[in-house]
Amino acid sequence: MQTAIIVAGGVALTLGALGGAATPLTPWYRQLRKPSWQPPDWLFGPAWSINLAGAAAAAVLAWNAADVSAEHRDVIIVFAVNAVCFLAWSPLFFVLKRPDWALGEWVFLWASVAAAAYVCASLSTLAGLLMLPYLLWVSIAGLLNRAIVRLNAPFGTAATVST
Repeated sequence: MQTAIIVAGGVALTLGALGGAATPLTPWYRQLRKPSWQPPDWLFGPAWSINLAGAAAAAVLAWNAADVSAEHRDVIIVFAVNAVCFLAWSPLFFVLKRPDWALGEWVFLWASVAAAAYVCASLSTLAGLLMLPYLLWVSIAGLLNRAIVRLNAPFGTAATVST
């Protein structure tokens, strides 16, 4: 049990650090038109931290509730896929300055969170419930991403890449 806590916590901290490093709030980002309902920039760091902590706790609960190695494998797979999807979004949006590509990748991120929530819930009700804020936040992020694409497209032109 203690090993699961250390691993899940370490992964969550690493994902948070890497995600934060891949999210520079450059002049390009600040100049994007955003919907009036966008949460303030300062809220994103704490929200992601809370969601990653909740996912780590859910992973530990699901791992501990798993009875057979196939269930342990499922927990590892859904969280590994989620980690890859989580790490792909910010570089697409912020580093490559392609919110349109990030929106396409968001579909996989959302599906990976939903799959992790499903696997967690199948092993532990509390683990499944702990995944719901993450699923909600990723859903909001997708709506925000879509709004930014609609307000600022096209991307990938010389004007949008150079600023």
